Amino acid sequence: MANTAIQKRLGAAIRKAREAASYSQDTFADAIDMHRAYYSAIERGERNLTLATLARVAAGLGRTIAELATEAKL
Repeated sequence: MANTAIQKRLGAAIRKAREAASYSQDTFADAIDMHRAYYSAIERGERNLTLATLARVAAGLGRTIAELATEAKL
């Protein structure tokens, strides 16, 4: 699977989890101390995340990296 496809699938899974938690992008980005534009690019699959950044996002959503990967069908 190409990196772009992985990023897009992961971004979609992150968006779905954020929406299920009833967070706006702005509120969630603030909660995890991340710039809104950068976070938005993650959800659009435009960023190749480091494990540290992915762990930060997952923790903010109350999930593990493995759970997000499973939800993204990676």
